[in-house]
Amino acid sequence: MINVLIKTDTRYPVNRVIIRKAVEDTFKKFKIMADFEVSVMVVGARKMKNLTDDFLGDGCAHQILTFALNEESKVKILKGADLGGILASQGFINPPDGILRLGDVVLCWPQVLVEASKNDIMVDDEVYALVCHGAEHLLGYSHQ
Repeated sequence: MINVLIKTDTRYPVNRVIIRKAVEDTFKKFKIMADFEVSVMVVGARKMKNLTDDFLGDGCAHQILTFALNEESKVKILKGADLGGILASQGFINPPDGILRLGDVVLCWPQVLVEASKNDIMVDDEVYALVCHGAEHLLGYSHQ
C-alpha cells in the first residue's frame, strides 16, 4: 500500500486525488509493490524561497523540491534490483511499523499556477506532472 500524506493550506485549492494518483502511477511505472509513505506539501512562494535558500542556495524560483530520506536505496530501485534486496541492503528489512518512508515532495502553488498558465495546460495536469517528477526523484531519478 502507498500512503500519501498531503499537507496544504486551505488557500491552495489543490486536487488531492490528482496528487495521490500521480504518486501511485509513478510507483506502478517502476513496478514497486510494497508499503511506502510519501509526504506531499503544498506551500506558498515565501516558504518555497526559504526552503530553496536553505537547501539549494541557487536563488531560483522552483515549482517543486524533493527531500529523499535514503539516497542509496533510491538508486538501486531504479536499476531494477529486487525490492527485497534493496531493503535488506539498506537496513530496512523490517521497519518498525512495516512502512518505508521515502521522503517529501514540496510544491509551490503560485509557481504551479504560473507555469500551467505559461504552458497553457490545466493546473491539475501541471500538478500531476510535477508530483510524478518528484516521486521519480524519491526513487532515484536524477537530472545528471
